Amino acid sequence: MTQMRRTPARRAPVTTQAHARLTVETRGQGFTDLTRETAAFLEEIGAGSGLLVLFCRHTSASLTIQENADPDVRRDLLTALDRLAPRDLGWVHDLEGPDDMPAHVRTLVTDSGLFIPVIDGRMVLGTWQGLYLIEHRDAPHAREVALQFTGQAGN
Repeated sequence: MTQMRRTPARRAPVTTQAHARLTVETRGQGFTDLTRETAAFLEEIGAGSGLLVLFCRHTSASLTIQENADPDVRRDLLTALDRLAPRDLGWVHDLEGPDDMPAHVRTLVTDSGLFIPVIDGRMVLGTWQGLYLIEHRDAPHAREVALQFTGQAGN
C-alpha cells in the first residue's frame, strides 16, 4: 500500500497581489531559464505565501517546469519535439514559414501557463526543477511572460 503524508493545513488571508511582465529575448529554438528572474520578482514584491502564475502571451512559444541539472535533458526534449512536429511534414498553415505550424503543435503539447505554490517567499519547486520558456521558432523573438502573485506579504 502506498503511504502518503502531508503537512497540516494553514489558513492565511489573501493580503497582496502583484504582477509584472518579463520580456525574454530568445536566440531561436531552445529553452531559456526563467527561474532566477521569477525568484527575483517574488523577492522584489516581498512575497510571503500564496500562488504564483506565469502566462506566456504567444502561440509559438511555451512554458514548462523541467530538470535544471543536466542540459542534455533539454537537448533531448527538443529532439522529441522535433520528432513529434517535424518542419517538413507538409503542413497546410505555413504563412510565416516552415517552422510556424510545428511551433503551434509544440505549444499545444506543452504549457502556456504555470501555477506554482509559494511558501515563505520561495517557489515550492523540486530539487532539480527550473522554470523555462521554450522558443519553438527558429529565429530570435522577444517573448512576453506575465507574472502574477496572489497571497500574503512576507514578514
